[in-house]
Amino acid sequence: MIFIYTIPSCSSCKKAELWFKAHDIEYKKINMLADKITAKDIMKMLSLTETGTEEIISRRSKAYQRLNRNLDNFTLDELINVIEENRTILRRPIIVDEKRIQVGYNDDDIRKFLPRTFREVKLKADYESIRQHMREAGELA
Repeated sequence: MIFIYTIPSCSSCKKAELWFKAHDIEYKKINMLADKITAKDIMKMLSLTETGTEEIISRRSKAYQRLNRNLDNFTLDELINVIEENRTILRRPIIVDEKRIQVGYNDDDIRKFLPRTFREVKLKADYESIRQHMREAGELA
């Protein structure tokens, strides 16, 4: 299952939702302001990142500025508690499935959530389109 952590007023969150709807991919939306984000959810996010908190925490957010502390000095439990109590500290959208995470909306990167069979069909169609274009241009016999 794909989870999209969003805030209603976030335009990037809306783009992500529209993309999943347009590709008929099932997802569960989690409103960062209204829905509970558990310690398990946060641990899942952190486990999928390459850079840990750098990837999911918005250091420009008002919630982060109010902390007035360096997150690098927090224990894991303290960090999880801070995120649970200050959910707007998270960047958005955060899109998570069993194996992947994407932070923010990016047209190219979000394609990793397409089912493998869809990606293979699309790749084959793109390859054939390029070959046809090259034939028409006389670059391919």
